[in-house]
Amino acid sequence: MLELTSKQILTILDCNQPIDDVTINNVSTDSRNVNSSSLFIAIKGENFDGHDFIKDVLEKGVPLVVSQKEIPNIDNSKIIIVNDTLKALGKIAHHNRMQYKGTLIALTGSSGKTTTKEELKHTLSTFAPTYATSGNFNNHIGVPRSLLDLDMNSKFAIIEMGMSSLGEISYLTSLASPDIAIVTNVYPMHIEFLKTTQNIAIAKSEIFEGLSSSGLAIYNADSLHADIIKNNALKYTNNIHAYSKEKYQHIKLNLKDTGEHNYYNAWVVLSVIKALNLDIDTAISAINKFTPPAGRGKKHQLNINNNNITLIDDSYSGQPDAVKLAIKSLANIKTSGRKIALLGKMAELGDYSKTAHIEVGQTLKENNIDIVIGICEETKDILAQLSPSTQQYYFPSIEGVLDVLTHNILQNDDILLIKGAHYSSQVFKIANTLKEKYEK
Repeated sequence: MLELTSKQILTILDCNQPIDDVTINNVSTDSRNVNSSSLFIAIKGENFDGHDFIKDVLEKGVPLVVSQKEIPNIDNSKIIIVNDTLKALGKIAHHNRMQYKGTLIALTGSSGKTTTKEELKHTLSTFAPTYATSGNFNNHIGVPRSLLDLDMNSKFAIIEMGMSSLGEISYLTSLASPDIAIVTNVYPMHIEFLKTTQNIAIAKSEIFEGLSSSGLAIYNADSLHADIIKNNALKYTNNIHAYSKEKYQHIKLNLKDTGEHNYYNAWVVLSVIKALNLDIDTAISAINKFTPPAGRGKKHQLNINNNNITLIDDSYSGQPDAVKLAIKSLANIKTSGRKIALLGKMAELGDYSKTAHIEVGQTLKENNIDIVIGICEETKDILAQLSPSTQQYYFPSIEGVLDVLTHNILQNDDILLIKGAHYSSQVFKIANTLKEKYEK
């Protein structure tokens, strides 16, 4: 359990102020989640300002607050004033991480981060207690939160890191100080902000900056711009491991989903297992039993109007290359039923958006998907690429889709893939309703 005195907090934050002598056992940025042993850090976001709740949390019995400004009519002995409360959160999180005695693994990539993180946690847990980032808490608030919640009794800890601009992962890895840092892949995710895939590779490989000279860098040698990733890793460590299809394809795996991206996820895990000198056969057995988390390719069996339907819920994200991989994986499934792809728009692609949607349409055509349902204006470019024989539907939004899907489209033994940009396309809501109403 986290335990810090107010004097220790002042030292961590490099502050010298007269404050009450108290001990805190947890750190919160959420005013709804505090108690009498909490340190409340007032974070200012786009749609909220934690400073507005300082009086409330003190009335709830919170003994200490970190703020960027003085609050009128508040006892100053309970407030530490700093220039940047977000940085203060990071400093305390880093302090907690440095008390951790296990092996800390940091992981990033354009696609599949959370699934890979969960597979790594699942596998390492067969050897020893393992902690991992909750959900996708992988940003400037989520990573400090994960470091503050570290299970000090675990032998392994996995911290997921995401970004949308240069410099973000540099900051996050400075907090985490990983023993092992991993870049799984580079795709044109967030290219609207980063402009080129080279910049994405540079941004992802910032994760190696947090390594000590003896730390291990792991990267995908088959990834786009693998040379950039490798060269950036070499700036911080000579201890490098590259995994690739050629290097690992001799290892026999019996995965629940045979899509190529799932093999790459498994090879990341095996790279870590080898680096930690753990038993490969035990790891393979665990990997073969792994099922992905909700919204990331997990299969669900549905009963809709007495028809057996397989739902592949991959609705969490809609990165272009991940969409193509999901389509190819769908195409490779052996079934007597039809293969249906329900696709929402892909987001944050900037000038690449039209090309990306066209390429997805071409991938659908090449893989002979039986029915394609496009949602949002951008998917018209997907549908325009299909063969005349391919049954297709277009909806400007998710409104009305579920009714048509369940009453007019789905038949016995159909396999339905749902994928698209999570917030922009909202297709996850269709997947969630199908699971809630019809899952066996």
